[in-house]
Amino acid sequence: MMRRREFISLLGGAAAWPIKARAQQPAGKLPIIGFLGAATASARSQWVAAFVQRLHELGWIEGRTVAIEYRWAEGRSERFAEIAAEFARLRVDVIVTYATPPVIAAKKATAVIPIVSAVMGDPVGAGLVASLARPGGNVTGLSNQAADLAAKRLEIMRDVVPDLRRLAVLANVNNPASGAEIGELQAAAKALGLDVVTLDIRHAEDIAAAFETLKGRAQALYVAGDPLMITNRVRINTLALGARLPTTYNQREFVEAGGLMSYAPNFTDLFRRAGDYVDKILRGTKPADIPVEQPTKFDLVINLTTAKTLGLDVPPTLLARADEVIE
Repeated sequence: MMRRREFISLLGGAAAWPIKARAQQPAGKLPIIGFLGAATASARSQWVAAFVQRLHELGWIEGRTVAIEYRWAEGRSERFAEIAAEFARLRVDVIVTYATPPVIAAKKATAVIPIVSAVMGDPVGAGLVASLARPGGNVTGLSNQAADLAAKRLEIMRDVVPDLRRLAVLANVNNPASGAEIGELQAAAKALGLDVVTLDIRHAEDIAAAFETLKGRAQALYVAGDPLMITNRVRINTLALGARLPTTYNQREFVEAGGLMSYAPNFTDLFRRAGDYVDKILRGTKPADIPVEQPTKFDLVINLTTAKTLGLDVPPTLLARADEVIE
């Protein structure tokens, strides 16, 4: 498995590459990929590196055969529309992004430019595609089916906190994918007789206040994946540890930043596969004709250091199932 250090080395300052590409190539000579980053460059370095590496393998070498314009919204949802509109004005050849809200923003900005999303929640439910098999418009890519995994995350959390009765959920209400994920989680919690407290946020400033309202009301915290959340992952983990709350997430980056555990699709693999989508589109295939695919690899990551800090005993059977244990 390629490690973070290797990814960062491969990435090599990707945010600066478009400047070099413009300096080396006459304007308009290269196809341009507009990369709409929903979070920050540092949070997504592994994902971008995997995408760029796959493009390279397929013959798309930045500065030689393709240019990439990177824009980072840093978790601010109002930036999605601004960046998408900029790419529409630039008439890029394809927009690449991830997470449902940026895809919605890109689709509103253009009905002509192909849009490839490396990660979406439920693209059919969100009205982004007609069906997974036949998208039918200018959007295609990969669906991470985050909601389908919510019950599994709850099951794993109960392995670590067997007396779990009260669960808190932190979610960005501006993200439709989070709503679907929470819906499934609440159904699973109800079946297990758990009480659920939902903390809705819209901005980074809401996070600390949400934790204030939570004091003494929960034994564990479920965080619905979202660009706003990943951008503020250190803050969330710090507040959760301060409140002595075990946490479960849908992205490994949260666990690398001190969260307890995550069970999720292998997003690095999804971004590699997004490179294949872009390759097909740049070679003339219409996005309407490229089926939306789903994950094939899933990772369980556990932060044993955090577990010890919280005084939790992680069952050996669960550690044996983990794809990675951080110590």
